[in-house]
Amino acid sequence: MSIPKKPILKPFFLIFLSFFLFLHLFLSSKKAPDSPSSSSSSAAAAANTPPLIRIRPGFRSYDDYIKLQLNKTLNPRLRRVWATRDWDRKVRVFARFFSELKAEGLLTNASAALCVGARLGQEVAALRGLGVAGALGMDLVPAPPLVVAGDFHAQPFPDDYFDFEFSNVFDHALYPERFVAEVERTLRPGGVAVLHVAVHRRGDKYSANDLLGGVDGLVALFKRSELVRVRKVDGFGLDTEVVLRKKQK
Repeated sequence: MSIPKKPILKPFFLIFLSFFLFLHLFLSSKKAPDSPSSSSSSAAAAANTPPLIRIRPGFRSYDDYIKLQLNKTLNPRLRRVWATRDWDRKVRVFARFFSELKAEGLLTNASAALCVGARLGQEVAALRGLGVAGALGMDLVPAPPLVVAGDFHAQPFPDDYFDFEFSNVFDHALYPERFVAEVERTLRPGGVAVLHVAVHRRGDKYSANDLLGGVDGLVALFKRSELVRVRKVDGFGLDTEVVLRKKQK
């Protein structure tokens, strides 16, 4: 398997990222996906979330939530690490996960594949390196050519668009039910969703929710899909892989 080349972070790109942060914060205040008007966005999210998922307190608004996520995504030090010393290691680990899914028939080279919350796109690079040429990533900040801009609470794609969706950032969703609803909306009937989550470990300071006692709360959110399997994995602090298939119409 050939590993795609690492992205190079040049000074002008960091300037672009700073400008993008300002622009995104301005636009998100006007276009947040149905953000609640209450004073506590965390409380509003918790009110609509199953009891087996805990929404972390402290987000006074959707803007506050977006700012926290962008603090990580646009951190120059982290982006340098992701693009250099972390790049090859993460591509290899993702490639192993995806190879196993291909062997099970859950992913093919012909799959239109989306990686949700892909940062710089290591998982996209892994998919393309395995021959899944139609792989694409989505994150708040684009990282061309692997990752386009998008909010996982309101994906910028039409209905029934992808055959396969992967994410290891479910814990970053302030509105877990919207995250799942968007995955199911954009998956084609028969399409596969694969999520890596933390069950036996606590997420990082950027996490917006925690699973309590297992994956039942997560699986319950998938109203239009059937559970394929759950297994333990070791994926960058995440310990459980959940695979679901969208029901045929």
